[in-house]
Order: sequence, then structure tokens, then C-alpha cells
Amino acid sequence: MGRTLPSITQTFLMEQEAFTRFRRALRRSDQIALDDLFVSAQKHLAAAAYAAHALPLETFMLSMLLEEHKEVQRLRRQMDEITGQLPAGEKRMLLEDETEGEPVEAPLAEPVEAPLAEPVEARRHNKPEIIDVDPDQS
Repeated sequence: MGRTLPSITQTFLMEQEAFTRFRRALRRSDQIALDDLFVSAQKHLAAAAYAAHALPLETFMLSMLLEEHKEVQRLRRQMDEITGQLPAGEKRMLLEDETEGEPVEAPLAEPVEAPLAEPVEARRHNKPEIIDVDPDQS
């Protein structure tokens, strides 16, 4: 007995094919971005199969949005690490990828003032400070 519905992979490929003319009308840089979005949606086909929505495109769009949001969170985390602080009063949830398990709430970082950058000429003439650390001292 045959299938009554196409598989989620077949549905995904049909939806992707439906956007072929739209893709061709885009600039090359936009075509690459659209292709990346479809790749990000393809990462979640197994979850999409469980969704069983009447409109599979919604599930694919949500998958794309999920991947984009993960990228925004990753970039925010990098900015937090670079600046050494979070915006005042903001708590940030760690992603499962960061914690290797259940997501946990990150502690609030204390506001830290970023040092003013030295001019390039001054940095060239400064020797790095060497700090001797004795592992036995605590």
C-alpha cells in the first residue's frame, strides 16, 4: 500500500522548488542568503515531520527563524564576552549547546568599564607586562 502523503523531505523539496523563480529574480548575494535559509530549515526536517501542520511552509519558516535566532544569540554572547558585561539588569539564558544538557540561567555580570584604547603608536612602544604566577599560592 502506498503513502497517502509525501514525506517531509519530499514536501520540503517541493516547497524549495516552488521558490525557484523567486530565487532567480534575486541578486546573487540574496540568492546565497536564501539558500542558507533553506539549508537551516533542512536541519529541522525531523522535527517538522512531528509538527504535521496543514501548511508545512510555516514549519520550514519557523525552522529558518530558529536558526537565525540562534545566530543572534551566539553573536550577543560574543559581544558579552568582548565587552565583559551584559546590559543593565538583563539575564541571559544559555543555549543547550553551551551547557551540554539542560539550559541554565547565566549569572548577571557586573558592569565593567572598557579601558580606553591606546593609540597604535603607543601600543607599539609598550612592552607587554609579564606576570609571574606561582600555582602554589592561593
